[in-house]
Order: sequence, then C-alpha cells, then structure tokens
Amino acid sequence: MSRTPRTPHSPSSEASSRSASKVQWISVDDDMAGQRVDNFLMARLRGVPKGLIYRIIRKGEVRVNKGRVKQSTRLAAGDVVRVPPVVQQAKPEQPRPGDRVQAVMEAAVVFEDDTMLVVNKPSGIAVHGGSGLSFGLIEVLRAARPQAKFLELVHRLDRDTSGLVMVAKKRSALRYLQDELRQKQIRKHYHALVAGDWPDKLKKVAEPLLRYEMPNGERRVKVSPEGKESLTLFRKLQQFQGYTLVEASPVTGRTHQIRVHAAWAGHPIAGDDKYMDDASLKAFRAVGGQRLMLHARALEFRLPGSGEAMTLEADYDEAFGAVLGALKKRNQGSS
Repeated sequence: MSRTPRTPHSPSSEASSRSASKVQWISVDDDMAGQRVDNFLMARLRGVPKGLIYRIIRKGEVRVNKGRVKQSTRLAAGDVVRVPPVVQQAKPEQPRPGDRVQAVMEAAVVFEDDTMLVVNKPSGIAVHGGSGLSFGLIEVLRAARPQAKFLELVHRLDRDTSGLVMVAKKRSALRYLQDELRQKQIRKHYHALVAGDWPDKLKKVAEPLLRYEMPNGERRVKVSPEGKESLTLFRKLQQFQGYTLVEASPVTGRTHQIRVHAAWAGHPIAGDDKYMDDASLKAFRAVGGQRLMLHARALEFRLPGSGEAMTLEADYDEAFGAVLGALKKRNQGSS
C-alpha cells in the first residue's frame, strides 16, 4: 500500500516573518547625541513593540557605558549602548518608488549642503507615505539616496500644496531647524490664488483654529473660539477678474491654516475641494484650474551649523502658471 510522502517540517509563516537580532554595541556620535534611550532604541529596532523595548530597559538588558539606565536617560556623544538580542517582526515588502519619480524628486531639489536639502515639492505628492499611500516625498528621497544615513522631514506640506519643503540630513540639523520653527525664526511665504477681490486693508487673520472629524472620518479644520491661537499675514499681489493672487505668511503653523483663514475671510483658495463651495469650485474648473492654487513660494532661515542667512524661492509648476496665464489673458481681453 503506497503512502503519500510527508513534506518536511518547515517554520510557520509567522515564525519566518520574524528574525532574532544579535547583541549590538553602538557608539553614540554627535548626530545621535541628545536622544532619549527609548527613542534611540525605537529608531533602531523597527518592528519591535514599544512594550518590549520598555521591558528590556527596565530589566537592565539595555546598558549605557555598562550601566543600567532609565527610558528617559539622554545619550551623550561617546556613550556606548548595549542593545540586547530581540525578535523583530519583518516588515512587509513595500512598493519601491520607480526611477522616474526618483528622478523627478531629485530634479526638484533647489538647495543642498552637508546638513540639509530643500525640495520644490510637486502638487499631488504627499510628504510621506501612509493613509493608503505607499510612499511620499521622504520615501522617494531615501530610495534615490540609499547611501544617506539620515533623511527626515523638518516640516510638512499638504499633499495638494506645492513648494518648498526642508529635509534634514543630520539629526543635529533636524533639532536646530525644528527649534527655529518653534521660536518663529523661520519665515514661510506662500502664494495663493483666492476667489473674489481680496480687500487691500485685510492684512491679517487671527482667528483660532480647531481640528475636527467629519462623519466619514475625514479630518477638517474650522474657526472656533475653542481652537488654538492662529495668525496669518496677507498681502495682495495681483488682481484678476474674479480672483486675487495674494501672499500668505503663516506666523503659527496650524493644519490647513492658510486655507481656513482665507475661506473665513470670504475668499477661499481656488481649487480647494475642502473649503470652497461647489459652485465656486465648478467656476474655477471652467477656467482650466485642476489643482489647489497654494504654493510655498519662499523660505527665510539660517543654515544649521554656520548660521548663514538664506532666502530661497520656488518657481510655480506648469499647472499653477497656466491658470495665472489664462487669467492675465482674460484681464487683457476685458480691458
């Protein structure tokens, strides 16, 4: 009587998706200095649950200069960290940004030195992956620069907003630039095409902003006394028939701040499908508008390390420029 041979035993798919690390001895350099021990470990033990990281710290398996530490201990340059063996969950393979999108992002770099780079982000590309997106600007840059040890976003832009985004190439630069943002030492200037005739006397909007959730789970922002203090400075640049090009300079950095402040003033940004009414949105589409007309035009900041003052400007993309060109022709035709 024949018998079907049994297949040899193999590890389960769950086990095969895990891998045990070895003891690591990591010397802290200047770029790693200043981090808490727990954050330092989370950055290096991807896929390891936070609970396990805190447990190995409490049990004394993590050592700094051979001594026990707390999770809040901050590391200094020259420290040697012992990281014990842990089981890491293998990451599911993510789609890799293609060569074309990598080339587009590299071509969008408008400034770079040893500490940071600045990218003129195209409209329609998120700054990072998530929420159904496989990758964003930062993932594309990391794919294009596999040799880079550190690339982190300093700040964010909405997916549909184009323009200047700062990326740190060193942790020390990230800390410096984010501190400069908190201290309001970095100036950002946006160009926005808004509906209607923006009043010359309207120079600022200081309405508090509150984030809330729509019934479908989408997050929005509205003016509310319960919101956070917010301030945007506005300057009228050019008047068109039915629209105005303005410069918007946010003093605070709230989500959708310029978009909501402009809409509150009665002049929503053209192409804004969140804060512009349907009739106005349809009228904008009729003049060829296909994108949110908000562009991070200029940055004023000081370079990490040297403190050299920098001012950068980013050109409009083709879609933004085409709308302005069409409106200029319409102005000329009606004059």
